[in-house]
Amino acid sequence: MIRQFIHQHLNYPHRLYVHYRTAIRFNRPTLVFLHGIGNSGAAWDTTVAQLPSDINIVTIDLLGFGKSPKPQWAKYDAVEQARAVMFTLLRMGITKNVTIVGHSLGALTAVECAKRYPKRVTSLVLCSPPFYDSAQSNRILPSSDTILRKIYATVRNNPAAFAQIASFAMKYNLVNPSFNVTPQNVDIYVTALETMIINQQSLGDAMSLQVPTKIIRGTLDPFVVPSNFKRLTKHNKNITVQSIVAGHEVRGRFIPAVIAAIKQAVPEPRRAL
Repeated sequence: MIRQFIHQHLNYPHRLYVHYRTAIRFNRPTLVFLHGIGNSGAAWDTTVAQLPSDINIVTIDLLGFGKSPKPQWAKYDAVEQARAVMFTLLRMGITKNVTIVGHSLGALTAVECAKRYPKRVTSLVLCSPPFYDSAQSNRILPSSDTILRKIYATVRNNPAAFAQIASFAMKYNLVNPSFNVTPQNVDIYVTALETMIINQQSLGDAMSLQVPTKIIRGTLDPFVVPSNFKRLTKHNKNITVQSIVAGHEVRGRFIPAVIAAIKQAVPEPRRAL
């Protein structure tokens, strides 16, 4: 009861579960990995295993997922997630020089972190970010943004049916192995879908990003809108986009592209001769 009062009424951020961390060298940049909706920090295990051992690495379970707190009253919006992520890093003593690598919902959280904490976040690597335009259009045919929002609204209105579909996808390895949506936690999934993806402000926020940002998107990804990436690169010179032949999940040929982007964002330190 006291804990709920502190977090819900005093707006004190949650400390999240840290799935993986290296021994932190405070004179080096820190890579923070944020997973997509329905996943956990374990989604990044294959990627992290291929990175140099002398890089600071932190993988986090976002609020409501994995082993992090799952308050039923939470909004699970971008602000709440970003505050929890940065509070968790603060409690670890990580206060600056952070590069965030985010996938899907984690990418939207990364944008919010960079927006709210520009002195702490130095660069972003965004994988499959589901940026959607919230503006109403007078087009005769519905836009890709509108169609995807309607699909997500169907999921929101039918959580039990979605839990069954998720079970099928997990059984036949159609999603990341860390993906876990069940009848017991589907309400949290649906809430995050509503607040962070359907009713997002992330596209507009990304337009104003002041940090170097690399977007990696799969040409076979049904959950992204390519035209929105073109708008971003046109309006913001800090953003670059790389297209690869891949789907939505960070696996297979997606992983080398992420590792290359990380090495560009966090170059290895010069060694003394």
